[in-house]
Amino acid sequence: MAYTTINDSSAYFQSLLYTGNSSSRSVTFDGNSNLQPDWVWVKGRSNSGDHFLFDTNRGVYKNIHSNDQAAQVNNNNSLTAFNSNGFSMGNVGGMNYNSNTYIGWGWKANGGTTATNSSGDITSTVQANTTAGFSIVTYIGNGTSNQTVGHGLGATPDCLMWKNYDASTSGWNWKVWHKDLSGTNILVLNNSDASASSNGDVDALPTSTLFTVGNNGSTNGQSGQNQTMICYAFTSIKGFSKFGKYTGNGSSTNGPFIYTGFKVKYLLIKRTNAGQSWHLADTDMDPINPNTQRLLADSTGAEETRSTTDSIDFLSNGFKVYSDQNIINGNGDTYVYMAFAKNPLVGTNGVPTTAK
Repeated sequence: MAYTTINDSSAYFQSLLYTGNSSSRSVTFDGNSNLQPDWVWVKGRSNSGDHFLFDTNRGVYKNIHSNDQAAQVNNNNSLTAFNSNGFSMGNVGGMNYNSNTYIGWGWKANGGTTATNSSGDITSTVQANTTAGFSIVTYIGNGTSNQTVGHGLGATPDCLMWKNYDASTSGWNWKVWHKDLSGTNILVLNNSDASASSNGDVDALPTSTLFTVGNNGSTNGQSGQNQTMICYAFTSIKGFSKFGKYTGNGSSTNGPFIYTGFKVKYLLIKRTNAGQSWHLADTDMDPINPNTQRLLADSTGAEETRSTTDSIDFLSNGFKVYSDQNIINGNGDTYVYMAFAKNPLVGTNGVPTTAK
């Protein structure tokens, strides 16, 4: 069984549901622990619209979207504060339109306290939470191949997500490296493309202290332009987070079971061998198995309701797929995923969690 030093996942990751009111307001997490988030991701469920992503390295008001190439946008009516247990916002429609429903996720890094990391060729600004296996890294790209950047995790990353968010430029895709892709191959978060050669995004595999970027503007800017990059870095923490892979079998009655070692709460899945959208599910959106609700991380679309022949069961020790659809279970197709826990399978107290 999976023992962990994180008995309470809500100390490091939570989600919440709320209904918009078109007025300035705060929303509060309801987990066992208070959580001051350093990375916030918000998406409208009942309405189409952008995904809004904020972090304490960049600060309030400053949003980027997982579903497009756009540069950072400053909007004083978007996220206005990272609170001691939740966040505040203005009346921007993508986060708080009257009567629309939303979901917000929050991850804890280091409470907004950053440090300068000079261990690589490029000096970075890092806030890391080594207990939870998460760091937020910002740096100025130089457009040069084989450049190392310190990430602060203290362990080799399992997943890296980059965005060139420079306000003076646009058109740079999100790039995602995952340990279960081939070598330095990457995925693009804002589209449905299959995994492909890095082509200058990632020039070497990461180490316990550094990741290596190339001369592509998405991860290292353009030479002489002083463009700003952000990277969200993750490593799996036993009983709390897992970054893995599986192969689909096309079955809606007995699809693959994927062991994570915890009761899954948040799950992001991407088919890698062919084009397909990023499937995003959470137990707050659908607390009862089978889970038939999803958002698409690369799409502005509202929450989708699927049939039970295109669903997932969230279990005490992982998840099981019941689908004949290519997005999560095409026969012979390959998938990578990132998952975060609701509860560990077994905590340090030796008490097992229960199934969903």
